[in-house]
Amino acid sequence: MTRPARSPLAGVPLLEDLGDVSGAAVLVRTDFNVPVEDRGDGSFEVMDDFRIRAALPTIEWLQDRGATVTAASHRGRPDDEEIDRCSMEPIRRSLAALAPEVSLLENLRYDPGEKANDPAFVGRLVQGFDAYVNEAFGVAHRAHASVVGPPRLLPSAAGIRLAEEVEVLGRLLVEPARPFVAVVGGGKVHDKLGVLRSLADKADVLLIGGAMAFTFFAALGRDVGASKLDLEHIESCARLLAEHDNIVLPTDVLALEPGGIFGANPPAVGPRSDTKVLGQELPYGWKGLDIGPDTAEAFAATIGGARTLFWNGPLGAIEDERFASGTRRVAQAVAACSGYTIVGGGDSAMVVDTLGLADRIDFVSTGGGASLALIEHGDLPALAALRGAPNAPAALRSRR
Repeated sequence: MTRPARSPLAGVPLLEDLGDVSGAAVLVRTDFNVPVEDRGDGSFEVMDDFRIRAALPTIEWLQDRGATVTAASHRGRPDDEEIDRCSMEPIRRSLAALAPEVSLLENLRYDPGEKANDPAFVGRLVQGFDAYVNEAFGVAHRAHASVVGPPRLLPSAAGIRLAEEVEVLGRLLVEPARPFVAVVGGGKVHDKLGVLRSLADKADVLLIGGAMAFTFFAALGRDVGASKLDLEHIESCARLLAEHDNIVLPTDVLALEPGGIFGANPPAVGPRSDTKVLGQELPYGWKGLDIGPDTAEAFAATIGGARTLFWNGPLGAIEDERFASGTRRVAQAVAACSGYTIVGGGDSAMVVDTLGLADRIDFVSTGGGASLALIEHGDLPALAALRGAPNAPAALRSRR
């Protein structure tokens, strides 16, 4: 793979920069934090092995050249959950079926040194290994020990999938075919203000949905009823709207009546009898939970004209089927778009996979948070660490 000029991949060592790996023990940082299901007998089974399969080309590249591969990953949040529910055992079984000669370490986050980026933990982690490969794009935005530590100590490289993620998403920063349309949903404005600002600067049209849209409504002086609202960032949203004329908000929303029950299994109340399509002004007590049908069709039409399309985040509260239609319509429009389409991981990736649309998307990212961080900052801690590895192009040039 070549490194495009001005790409975030510039200066990052790739697999061929490891040199001869025959007989080498290679530690591969993967992102096997995949959804699992309780089988009812106290054991768990992997529900979606997309991220596991995404790492296979790198694993096979190393094995074909004589390396012994050990994978390492985190799973869940052991600080907040029962320890045994975060074990790598179900992932280990799934990996064994796909790559039987690969060992998998136990959950990296069982050791507090992982999230603390403790040098002592890094030293223990790399002991006995000759090289390191980062194939965990989903955590490339986190300065954790297993992400940024090993390149200081071992010859290192970006895995095939990580490099592809960075190259594809990097094009949005450098040379997107136009019109470039971005669609961003989700609930937390404060998590996405930076990337919204970056996309508003770079995209021709930025479509905003999800719960965050109501903070933008409030910034326009609208009454949002009982909808989710980020009071601390109303002014920031107002500034963003004042500075950019390419931001498009929903014109109608699907709302739940006061006292209505929300959830995966709402009570049987008849077909949508407790929901109503409203405009940008919501009456007292009504809670907006999805984009409305007019907005869904308008967003779909804009998406259809894109030559580059990036989508991250659901447009409604998809855990309740009554509020999933807007997201489904957007997913269908993205799949039908004739331009280059990128789905930015997370819930968006789950939606296109569930709807059977993934094979109609040009690129489905393995990392939602990492894709947004790369678009916002143009770089990631994992990439910066790899550029400092002893075998990185810059390091090799300095020794000549």
